Amino acid sequence: MITDKIKNMAKQESLATQQFIDIQSIEKDAVILKSGALRKILLVSGLNFALKSEEEQGIITYAFQGFLNSLDFSVQFFIHSRKLNIDDYLKKLEEREMQEENGLLKNQIFEYREFIKSLVGQNAIMQKRFFAVVPYDPVQISKAGLDVAEKMFGWLKSKTAKTSQEKKIENLEESLEQLDRRVDEIINGLNQVGLRAVPLNQDELTELFYNLYNPATIEKKVDLEITKETK
Repeated sequence: MITDKIKNMAKQESLATQQFIDIQSIEKDAVILKSGALRKILLVSGLNFALKSEEEQGIITYAFQGFLNSLDFSVQFFIHSRKLNIDDYLKKLEEREMQEENGLLKNQIFEYREFIKSLVGQNAIMQKRFFAVVPYDPVQISKAGLDVAEKMFGWLKSKTAKTSQEKKIENLEESLEQLDRRVDEIINGLNQVGLRAVPLNQDELTELFYNLYNPATIEKKVDLEITKETK
C-alpha cells in the first residue's frame, strides 16, 4: 500500500516536471519541441585563442564574424561545464599501486596519486564541452487556415488526400531536410574558422539532456569514463 503511494507520488512529480520541459521527443537525431519546432545539436571542438598571435586572432575573429553575418537564421552556442569527481580514479590508482611489485614503479604511482590528490584539493577540475544549436521552425498552419483551404479547394476530403499520420511523417521529413541543410552550413562555416563540429546522434542527445536535467549524477558518469580511459 505504501509502495503504491510512493509510486503514485513519483509519477505525479514526473508529470509535473515534464510541464517545465519544452522537449516533446527526440527522433532521427533531432530534438522535437512541443511547439513543433526542431533542433539539432552539434558538438564543437575548442580553439586555444590565447596562444594565437595577434594577427591570427584578428583573422579568426573576422572569419567568425563573416560566418555569422552570412547566416539567415539564428544559431545558439552554449558551454556545458561540470566539476569532475575523480575519487574512483584515485581509488584505481591506489589499487594499482598495491598490486605493483616493482618498487620503483610502485613509488612513481604513489607520487603521481599524491600529486593528483593535491592538485584536485587546491583547484576544481572542470570539464567543458562546446555545443551549437541549429534551429528550424516549420510554418504552422492554423485550424482556421485549414478550414478555409477545405472550403475553397476541398483537398482535405478528397480521396487522394493523405491521412493525418502520413501528412505528419511527410512534414517531419521535409523539416528534417531543411534542418540538415542548415546543419551543413554551420559545419562548413565553423570549419573555415578552424573548428570541427559533429552532430549528436539520438543516444548522445538523450545523454546530454539527462546530464543537463540531472547535474547531481553527472560526476558519477564522468568517473566511469576516466576509469575506462586509463585501462
